[in-house]
Amino acid sequence: MLRSLFIIQRPSIGRLAGTGLLAKRGFTSLSSQGGGGGGGGGPSVPPAASLNYFQNKSLPSNTVIKFVPQQQAWIVERMGKFNRILPPGLAILLPILDKITYVQSLKETAIEIPTQSAITSDNVSLELDGVLYVKVIDPYKASYGVEDFQFAVSQLAQTTMRSEIGNMTLDSVLKERHNLNNNINKVINEAANDNWGVECLRYEIRDIHPPKQVLEAMHRQVSAERSKRAEILESEGNRQSKINKSEGEKQGIILQSEANKIEKINLAMGEAEQIKLKAEATAKGLKIIAEAIKQTEGGERAISLQIAQEYIKEFGKLAKESNTMIVPSNVGDISSFMASGLSIYKNLNEQEKKQAQK
Repeated sequence: MLRSLFIIQRPSIGRLAGTGLLAKRGFTSLSSQGGGGGGGGGPSVPPAASLNYFQNKSLPSNTVIKFVPQQQAWIVERMGKFNRILPPGLAILLPILDKITYVQSLKETAIEIPTQSAITSDNVSLELDGVLYVKVIDPYKASYGVEDFQFAVSQLAQTTMRSEIGNMTLDSVLKERHNLNNNINKVINEAANDNWGVECLRYEIRDIHPPKQVLEAMHRQVSAERSKRAEILESEGNRQSKINKSEGEKQGIILQSEANKIEKINLAMGEAEQIKLKAEATAKGLKIIAEAIKQTEGGERAISLQIAQEYIKEFGKLAKESNTMIVPSNVGDISSFMASGLSIYKNLNEQEKKQAQK
């Protein structure tokens, strides 16, 4: 009797059913109808077999003293009615009266959503699959609120995915996958949290497979878009190149005109300075000559003689440089000729004296 009280149960198919591991071992979805005994075991169990079949056959039996594993919750019924939830650790049960009816895993579980078809708002048929991550937050509701919460959540995820995709265009589905995942997760939580005691942590769409024709059209669109961008960039480059060249020519013309302007200004300033220096030198020379004439005795007669000589010399050159010669009417009267030269000199001297007196 004591030996039977301390029997340690090995993991069985019933415990695997509660933890969601049956699907990983190849079992199909379980119906709510009770089934008969299966064949040799494993994947040969008929699809119509229910979860209760495994639980009634292989759930942990009442041995008075039980050890509940970590991250598991065992549902105990007393005389067919829910009694309590056994937490991890030591548990003591009443013989015959208490029975372990459900084993729920409190770990996060990944549920694979099979590939399914959905039609977008612009009438494009898509094939999608995904992964749903759920966790039991209320073992009581997960056991009594739904027959198989994993199957229920999976079906809800599929129908919600079709509904959400039906409200979106193909471009929106491809661009806003994150928003689509969040919307599906929100809808699942609204139904699963309160009724089934299950929280949907996240939903991820794995693959989206558009039809072959749509993929080819998308590839052509991408190719055309890239060609368009290449042509735009090339035209922008040519435009910028022409702008840069014209700006360079403009700056060159401006700089050349500035250089010509500065050159002409410098030449004009040089010529003006040259004329000024020549005029100052001439005026200085004339002033020196005039002072010398005034201060020298007989200077006026000497300068008159020099002027007459220069006049006659220059008059004689006219015959050498040109065939045309201007001859005074009184060329024979040399004295009058010299007198006219001297009168010119005297008139200049008188004008200078008058200006000095003023």
